[in-house]
Amino acid sequence: MTTFKSKAARSRGALLASVIGLFVLLTIRPALAQAPAGARAIKHVIILMKENHTYDNYFGKSGIGDGVTEGKTHDGQTVPLVRPPDLITPDITHLWAAALQAIDGGRMDGFDELRGAEVGGIDRSYTAYESDQVGDYWTYASQFAIADRFFTSVHGPSFPNHLYSLAAWAGGAMNNPNFAQGPGQNAGINPNTPRAWGCDAPSGATVEVMDANGLTSRVRPCFDFQTVPDLLHAANLSWRYYAPAQNKSGYWWVELDAIAHLRYGPEWNNVVPLGQFANDAANGTLPAVSWISVDAASSEHPKASETCDGVVSTLAIVNEVMNGPEWNSTVLLVTWDDFGGFYDHVPPPQVDLWGDGPRVPLLIISPWAKTGYVEHATLDFASLPKFIEDLFGLPALSTRDAASASMWDAFDFASNPQAPLVLTPPNCGH
Repeated sequence: MTTFKSKAARSRGALLASVIGLFVLLTIRPALAQAPAGARAIKHVIILMKENHTYDNYFGKSGIGDGVTEGKTHDGQTVPLVRPPDLITPDITHLWAAALQAIDGGRMDGFDELRGAEVGGIDRSYTAYESDQVGDYWTYASQFAIADRFFTSVHGPSFPNHLYSLAAWAGGAMNNPNFAQGPGQNAGINPNTPRAWGCDAPSGATVEVMDANGLTSRVRPCFDFQTVPDLLHAANLSWRYYAPAQNKSGYWWVELDAIAHLRYGPEWNNVVPLGQFANDAANGTLPAVSWISVDAASSEHPKASETCDGVVSTLAIVNEVMNGPEWNSTVLLVTWDDFGGFYDHVPPPQVDLWGDGPRVPLLIISPWAKTGYVEHATLDFASLPKFIEDLFGLPALSTRDAASASMWDAFDFASNPQAPLVLTPPNCGH
């Protein structure tokens, strides 16, 4: 495991102790209620996963939900969350150890010690976007719904958290695969380099995993556990994963590539080019469940994507649904896959050794969403499979989705559906 400088110069053992110490924050999650009457009006669930921003970073200045405009640092100071540039570089470290360092046992004051945070005397971790930068996301939250207690499932970065959104489990993975680097050198990747993270990863690539006893090892990032697509297939329900092609930018976020029986089986035909989504939305041929992964330049990942370009890509996808014939039967769940090194003030609940990690936004966009509703239930990426399971009467995949709280209170099936809200994409100036 990579180590980072901190006020205690934590070792691997100390970091694990920090994880265990967080059990004082344990949240007992209630069993999810069954889908309410009227929920069958939803025929299509779309999950759009963007990259690397916390709730406070994107919504702290919106006045919507539990956001703040100031943050705590490791030395006890309170500092303002300042306006960030549209393109943040370098990428702030946001691996497993960095998340624990930032969380600091629930004190949420270690973000200023993250590698890459301070550039030119400005700490990029302590930033919050403004209305002219992400105001379209604020508009969605005001018109539809947003969850302000939605946490990453794992302390670590993209690879394990994407897997939780597909399977409510990540095989114990803690970090991103290392592309044949030696143990202890898992420093992530250049987001602009076309590579694969799963079964297509280069020979010798490994990922750090942890078992239920806290013991870590490295394995090839090609697993074989059950996923939501497996449940949908067994129930004769359709699904597609819209994504960049292999060896193209962003393919590494196609986490079905990390599931061997899907990568090498006939269901891989359901992994289709990203451009097909617009046609399916326009033609009324959306599947029951869709996952969407964009390329790096549209991902909102620091260093790889300008935020404005990411907002444009999100609006394009949402507008395609709203302009299509299936808007009245659709819910879009838009979220961000990890904290990216950015400040958030809410301590995550510790539900097991792997997580939860820092809070990220979840937009709930649907004609059946309550206008301006803020969902306060404690949720994480495993809540996305659970939502699908509840809607379509499917079994749980793990203890995480089985125990997840409900987001059904964000919906109103007794009133008339909301009309589409087609937004004009911002002019990014290039």
